[in-house]
Amino acid sequence: QVQLVESGGGLVQAGGSLRVSCVASGSLFRIDDMGWYRQAPGKQRELVAIVTSGGATHYADSVKGRFTISRDNAKNTVYLQMNTLKPDDTAVYYCNADIWPSAWEHRDYWGQGTQVTVSS
Repeated sequence: QVQLVESGGGLVQAGGSLRVSCVASGSLFRIDDMGWYRQAPGKQRELVAIVTSGGATHYADSVKGRFTISRDNAKNTVYLQMNTLKPDDTAVYYCNADIWPSAWEHRDYWGQGTQVTVSS
């Protein structure tokens, strides 16, 4: 059984920094894209950043230049370093990964989410 477990959320003042992490565990034949999404109260879940297995990255315009996504393939872990945080970044942050539990199938998996709150 595959699990994604996030950690590192919390409360920070505007202008501050946080790093969230997500570890994949279980049956992991292969992990392709890994990413972070977020959902603020009353809003739809939105993409924050994605990193491919080869290290290519893509960011939402709203976080470019402030957030950095990275991954450690040996540890099956994806990170999101968030700098210069703004109150608009307040949301539940969800880890997502395209995982092959075996050589024959793959699908998207989601973590349980971690709250990030930025105070003004």
